[in-house]
Amino acid sequence: MSKLTRRQALQAMGAAAAAAALRSKAWAQTPAFPAGAVIRTLFEDYAPEELAGGATLFHEHLSLGEDFNARFRAAAAATLAAQGAPPSVRPAGPPPAPPGPDPMRNVDLMAEELENAARDGVACIVDAGLEGTGMDLGFIRAAARKSGLPVVKGAGFYTEPFYPKAVATMSEEQLVRALVRQADDYPAGAFGEIGSWDEISRLERKVFRAVGKAHIATNLSIFTHTGIPGKSAIEQLDILEDAGVDPKRVAIGHLGNLNDPKVYVHKTICRRGAFVGFDRQGGRGDAQVVPLVMALLDAGFADHVLISGDASRSYARPITAFLPKLKAAGADDDTLRRITVDNPRRFLAFVPKRPRKA
Repeated sequence: MSKLTRRQALQAMGAAAAAAALRSKAWAQTPAFPAGAVIRTLFEDYAPEELAGGATLFHEHLSLGEDFNARFRAAAAATLAAQGAPPSVRPAGPPPAPPGPDPMRNVDLMAEELENAARDGVACIVDAGLEGTGMDLGFIRAAARKSGLPVVKGAGFYTEPFYPKAVATMSEEQLVRALVRQADDYPAGAFGEIGSWDEISRLERKVFRAVGKAHIATNLSIFTHTGIPGKSAIEQLDILEDAGVDPKRVAIGHLGNLNDPKVYVHKTICRRGAFVGFDRQGGRGDAQVVPLVMALLDAGFADHVLISGDASRSYARPITAFLPKLKAAGADDDTLRRITVDNPRRFLAFVPKRPRKA
């Protein structure tokens, strides 16, 4: 067995301490949930209190097509070029996968990944893969069932380059019906990730409006994908709010990419009542994100912060790798538990307007 370096040992100790803090039952400020609220996973509805024993990761991926990353980078590059970005600007996609066999191609490996996440302090994972991205619902169901970890499935349509062809020809009301049908059939526990680039296209605006109306019909919360560097964040919230969505039911995603020391956009979203998603954490991008999170905590917006990894394996990294960095920056255990255990449950918990499909 190889000997751990002092740095590796300290990192392991920090990760263990973070997981232990999340599992602590001595929490005096347990959030209140509406009567009848549930968190809807693929196989059952949970009372939010049942998922208080660990972190809920609100934006992860259990299944994407083998060509997804290449398609994403091509679409991002084309969009940046159309917006006049200089050639030096490179599109940023999902975090690169570690070397080795891809769990997205093997149910047993994916189930093992989910089991490992549970051992490291994760109580629930939200899958953000959508139709058009190569997402395989049967694969996700099989891995979730084998692992026993509760998995919430997102529904909706991603960004225009990934929309199924029919989306372009559908009316807004047809899109609403399709979204509600997805939510019933999966069954879904949220809409997301609903995406746009920084310049939201006309078709993406139509999809966002339809998602807002589907929220009204189902009461499912919504989490989004923003481009680089996140200029569309406030406009996404505007569209959803104009459609009748309470901002408290919205999480604007990928805002760790918006490296603004004044956190103006982040604070604006919080003041309006929505959640800010720092959802690519536990890796090389953490250094620029820690000051953003700490600025929101210092401003009193801890109740509006969500953390996840946008990953395809090693799902517990936001807990084992990122939380120790926040703690080292001054965040206490109670705050870390609030943003990883309580906030995502408050975000996901909803009172169903439609019965769960048998």
